[in-house]
Amino acid sequence: MLDFQRGIVDRSQTRQVGIPGKAVRHRMESGQWRRLHWGVYATFTGEVPREAKLWAALRRAGPGAMLSHETAAELHGLTDRPSRKINITVPCSRRPAQQGPIKGVVIHRSDVSRPQRLPEWQLPRTRVEDTVLDLVATAGTFDDAYAWVSRAVTERLVTVGMLRAALAARKRVRWRQWLTDALADAEDGAQFPLERRYLRDVERAHGLPKAERQSRSTVGGRTHYKDNLYEKYGICVEIDGLAYHRAERVQKDKDRDNLNLAADGIQTYRFGPVNVTERACESAAMVAGSLRRNGWEGQPHPCRRPGCMVGRRLTAA
Repeated sequence: MLDFQRGIVDRSQTRQVGIPGKAVRHRMESGQWRRLHWGVYATFTGEVPREAKLWAALRRAGPGAMLSHETAAELHGLTDRPSRKINITVPCSRRPAQQGPIKGVVIHRSDVSRPQRLPEWQLPRTRVEDTVLDLVATAGTFDDAYAWVSRAVTERLVTVGMLRAALAARKRVRWRQWLTDALADAEDGAQFPLERRYLRDVERAHGLPKAERQSRSTVGGRTHYKDNLYEKYGICVEIDGLAYHRAERVQKDKDRDNLNLAADGIQTYRFGPVNVTERACESAAMVAGSLRRNGWEGQPHPCRRPGCMVGRRLTAA
């Protein structure tokens, strides 16, 4: 017990193994042990490692406690940054804070999140799909929420089907319709928030033809994936995130774009965050113009944004 809990023990466990309260007090007074939370002790001296802190918070929270939200995301590999506060979910019937506040711990109460199936020596945590939906519920914007979805799906930590099942099990879900649509987008290959914005706000909103997502190609002997390829019309749209603009990466992609143009005549547009959000209509007009010049016979149309002139401009031309 002490080994897999990283030297953490609570009052009920000391009783189970026959350590009387007097012996616990002696070890505390002598400095062999120290109290981390009410009724929870570290049986060692020195710095408390991260995993020991997590075990201590769980033992303080009591039966049914699971690490959740950002803390579960940390354990599942959804993020490499430890959460500032330890997030724990307990059943709705329990109120661990009744014995006093738990320093550095946020308690969530839920009967819909389920524990990941793990050996008893591993830290209890919510399932990946429940972790993602918990993070969606607390995200500041829907793009932030979708970032958790795309990360989990892209890293193959969860499937779209698993997320759909977890979503269906919850009666109250923030952004349910958007999330349902986003899961369809993820299944269609739009793996990142900006790609979803292109798919939804540029391509679909303006009636452009459907691109092939994550199209595989070989350029200069190396395999690459095109974000949105309109192969029939020789047009490709690449979506670049906020962290994209580093000189070395930019130059490599320019070289690849030039090779594509020379090898198969593929013209590449590179859109950043502003191009698929605030300037989505302008981006749609550019892509639609190139598609029509290259043989697309369809007709784009204005989106629902006030002042969108995409179809009208092309008609007038």
